[in-house]
Amino acid sequence: MDFNLDETQQELRGLAADLLTREATQERLEAFEKSGAPYEVGIWKALAQAGLLGICLPEEQGGAGLGQIELTVILREVGARVAPVPTYASLALAAVPIVRHGTAEQKSLLAPLNEGETLLTGAYREIGPAGLVATTARRDGDGFVLTGVKTFVPYAAEASRILIPAQVEGEGAGVFLVEPGDVSIKPQPSATTEPLARVELDGVRVGADALLGGVADGAAWETLRRSAVAGAVALSSGVIEGALNLTTEYVKTREQFDRPLAQFQAVTMQIGDVYIAKRALDVAVWAGAWRLAEGARMENDIDEVLAIASFNAAGPVVKALYTCQHLHGGIGLDVTYPLHRYFAWAKHYGHLLGGAEDQLDTLGVLVAAREA
Repeated sequence: MDFNLDETQQELRGLAADLLTREATQERLEAFEKSGAPYEVGIWKALAQAGLLGICLPEEQGGAGLGQIELTVILREVGARVAPVPTYASLALAAVPIVRHGTAEQKSLLAPLNEGETLLTGAYREIGPAGLVATTARRDGDGFVLTGVKTFVPYAAEASRILIPAQVEGEGAGVFLVEPGDVSIKPQPSATTEPLARVELDGVRVGADALLGGVADGAAWETLRRSAVAGAVALSSGVIEGALNLTTEYVKTREQFDRPLAQFQAVTMQIGDVYIAKRALDVAVWAGAWRLAEGARMENDIDEVLAIASFNAAGPVVKALYTCQHLHGGIGLDVTYPLHRYFAWAKHYGHLLGGAEDQLDTLGVLVAAREA
């Protein structure tokens, strides 16, 4: 097990970091937040032109054909700069399942995504615990009828397709590619600038070609679920890194009693706690990404590692953001100062993952099942 990035992955990280540092400036983010736009189109186009949106897309659709490690690299850099672009929705929630399970026709939806001309999304959450699929799909002639409710779906109205997991009667869980115009989309509150929606399906009829891969054996849903979690914790890993860097620079330069804050023991201990929370999440994130990249060979404990990463993202990392705010004093709460974005993102993805207590329960169930 080696979590060190190889030369190609290091170059990828450098490219993403340089591009996002240049594009996601404080002035540009402030202008975007005042615009009311769903995402920053300029940054999105820049990512596409640099080939970063196509990292995990097939070569036939113009992508690089790489995998989970490279996607994690990109998402961490997006999180570290809280760049308001739909990379998580389009890549982790949609592209990964389509690449792995989609038919040739379904994969053709990825070519416009590679060019930054469109975006995709997936419905990971429903009312209830994370990972629940209560939405149903009933076979009806040569198609399906979908009924259910999905919550906190990012960019639902802006996407060209929404991936909808549903239980197919008498079969298993399947994932359906549904057009936004066919469902009811209602905006939901969001702590970030990312538009979230409640997607209601009341007898929505789709054709047989909407079923991802043409089968409902649970495999596509498992891929979507794991990719959703791995992507969320990768973003959270980048978020806490960006917040830690910002806070470290602040305590180095902010003086109290004619001394930089960083020279006070209480401050260094608190910064140390933030670093520990960051490193604990980092280790779990890379462990999960590595297992997903290895595939079936590491199938036995993928979900355990992802649950550990989720707990750290939803628990210790969120607490660490409170510490970062505390060390900034009043300016940490000022919306003209960038720290508030990191705090909002950390809280958002912690909620998306179901919260720390939910992840501890999940981990307990997984460990008990393995021991049995």
